[in-house]
Amino acid sequence: MKINEVEAQVGITKKNIRFYEDQGLLKPHRNSQNGYREYGPREVEQLKQIKLLRKLGVPIEEIRQMQSGTHTVGDGMRRHLISLERERRNLEHSMELCRTLKDREQQLDDLETDELLSQMEVMEREGTTFLNRQREDTKRVRYVAPAVVTVLTVLLMAGLIPDALWLRLGGGPGPHASGGGPGGHPRRGHLRSAAGRGAAVPGD
Repeated sequence: MKINEVEAQVGITKKNIRFYEDQGLLKPHRNSQNGYREYGPREVEQLKQIKLLRKLGVPIEEIRQMQSGTHTVGDGMRRHLISLERERRNLEHSMELCRTLKDREQQLDDLETDELLSQMEVMEREGTTFLNRQREDTKRVRYVAPAVVTVLTVLLMAGLIPDALWLRLGGGPGPHASGGGPGGHPRRGHLRSAAGRGAAVPGD
């Protein structure tokens, strides 16, 4: 069975299937003639098991322990329930604080921010973990590998990328900037700088 068929049958994307293979949760056989992965009933059942457990939020490592027989399903669920209970308490504390703020009919500028942050710090010292979405704010930009920048450079030199777009991607002056002409080249220093740091693009 090919990966497209498994994707349709189990309802797990090919990207996820590859990820589970990388994590060692799935080890399909390879066709000795063409090297393609071949999935059988065993792999399909494993994927269904993984799908079930991941829907419940069970960590990858816990699934790995269950697969190896180190933990039974009961062992894994007892450990996972402890984590869920901790998350439930954290969520309840967050909801309680949100309810308190909900009853305050005031503008944001009038909020006693320092007092509330101090209250949250006390709760954190006592074991509460807040969602803290600010940790995700720094993951909004990823960087393209230098090899991709090289491809963009070639396209720019061929006139397939406007200079303005190249500048937005983090490159230096294009072929038509000072120092270059219709057959010129972007400044080497700018190219090395762009390739070294990667061109920033929005994250997923």
